[in-house]
Amino acid sequence: MGQDRATDEVLEFIWSEREAGRSSVTALLEIEEVKEEADRSTLDAMSAEGLITVMGDVVTLTNTGETLAREAIRRHRLAERLLTEVLAMDPETVEKNACSFEHTLTPEVAESICTLLGHPPTCPHGLPIPKGNCCIATKSEITPLVNPLDQLKVGESGRIIFIVSKQHTRLDKLSTLGIVPGSTVHVHQKRPAFVLQIEETTLALDADIVKEIYVKRVAQ
Repeated sequence: MGQDRATDEVLEFIWSEREAGRSSVTALLEIEEVKEEADRSTLDAMSAEGLITVMGDVVTLTNTGETLAREAIRRHRLAERLLTEVLAMDPETVEKNACSFEHTLTPEVAESICTLLGHPPTCPHGLPIPKGNCCIATKSEITPLVNPLDQLKVGESGRIIFIVSKQHTRLDKLSTLGIVPGSTVHVHQKRPAFVLQIEETTLALDADIVKEIYVKRVAQ
């Protein structure tokens, strides 16, 4: 917070372009959303403020710009998660509304949203959400809306929101079984093995895998 909307938007897009392996000033200013908020004079002003460095057609974030861009990206992607998972908004309208909503979020509200959503590692598009202080805190007064699958009781169902495993082979295996974000699973039993049902298929999963699957409880 503390920066104007145009500055926030440019910082976000520089961060996003970097994630995609791009850093061109020309290409950045051609992005439709950037064109609506800023122009070359905006970049010149941001450079003068010490937020970015422009060398020819290459733009990079300074340390100060990096911090502000990280905060802006975090707010935006948390807003996308909130609008998608809690308000169930149409995916086609989420991006536009997230852009407006993020600018109203204080750091405290962003932390609360993150905790409520179970500290999601990615936005709905699969892009990483930078971690906040709440992600490493041991206690919270907020009851998460999204929880590890193993916290569901026998007989409860949940919609898979995200899977945090870093093992691609494991993710591929779960995918072939239909265990992917958006799928609904039903807990059949928890002991001696964790057994769940997804559509007409019944599966037994190892405990370490179950803890990597995060779900939102759904009504029976």
